[in-house]
Amino acid sequence: MQNKIASVQAEVNKVIKGKSHIVSKVLAAIIAGGHILMEDIPGVGKTTLATTFAKSMSLDYKRVQFTPDVLPSDILGFSMYNSGTKEFEYKEGAVFCNLFLADEINRTSPKTQSALLEVMEEGTATVDGVTRKLPNPFIVIATENPYGSSGTQMLPESQLDRFMVCLSMGYPSHSDAVEILKGNASRPLESVEAIISVEELVALRAKANDLYVHDEIYEYIVNIVEATRSMEIFSMGASPRGTIAILKMAKALAVIEGRDFVTAKDVQSVAKDTLGHRVKLSARGKAQGITVEQAIYMVLQNVPAPRN
Repeated sequence: MQNKIASVQAEVNKVIKGKSHIVSKVLAAIIAGGHILMEDIPGVGKTTLATTFAKSMSLDYKRVQFTPDVLPSDILGFSMYNSGTKEFEYKEGAVFCNLFLADEINRTSPKTQSALLEVMEEGTATVDGVTRKLPNPFIVIATENPYGSSGTQMLPESQLDRFMVCLSMGYPSHSDAVEILKGNASRPLESVEAIISVEELVALRAKANDLYVHDEIYEYIVNIVEATRSMEIFSMGASPRGTIAILKMAKALAVIEGRDFVTAKDVQSVAKDTLGHRVKLSARGKAQGITVEQAIYMVLQNVPAPRN
């Protein structure tokens, strides 16, 4: 299975040039059973990243381009009257898939955004009082442009908290941009092969979930999250769901690297990705010109790490 994990990364890196660290984090989030928020400028390959992962992991994939006129029924489905049978028939919405790409999620209405709350947390969709289970696995990759607020609706904290990680790809380097141009002519997406099956992904998730974690690592994770609530540079600390996100991501990273135990370095590697969208800087922190990334780094500096 370790060879297949490496092959999945290779397939995605074949298309997404120069972003191997982001590819690893997205793969870890998928193995950890979490949802991913890609907060970035348009045109850097967020949609391509999602499509490539779907192909390489044999995932049924659907995409919705969110606009102000997208309705909750477009996401969850709706009941339609059949004049032949004289009964209402349920038509599935876009979320009935393995990987759902919510493109530019902040450009739709809060009502439509909230339609994703249940599906992201419970893995079910309720329409007309009937609850239906979504396929397993079910992953949401949502994108949003953090620059320019015209026509956007900011995601509420309750929904941000449901994303396991928030990642940003950024611009490619000069050499990577050249490679992207060369690869664009050969349509690299068409050459992506399915490496693992859905059943193998489910088995990987079970393996990550059962991974050994020392008590000192549990203490370390809780200490980090509690520091975001006590340090004066934060006005809002991370929730208990944040501690769970760190633990699951750290376990998934250990599986990707072929280990059967979690280290403090795993926790540190995912701290910014799992906590950055769950905390808010205080007026003092902003006045000092501190970024969220710097603030979380300060937390890691202040919280003693276990030696094991």
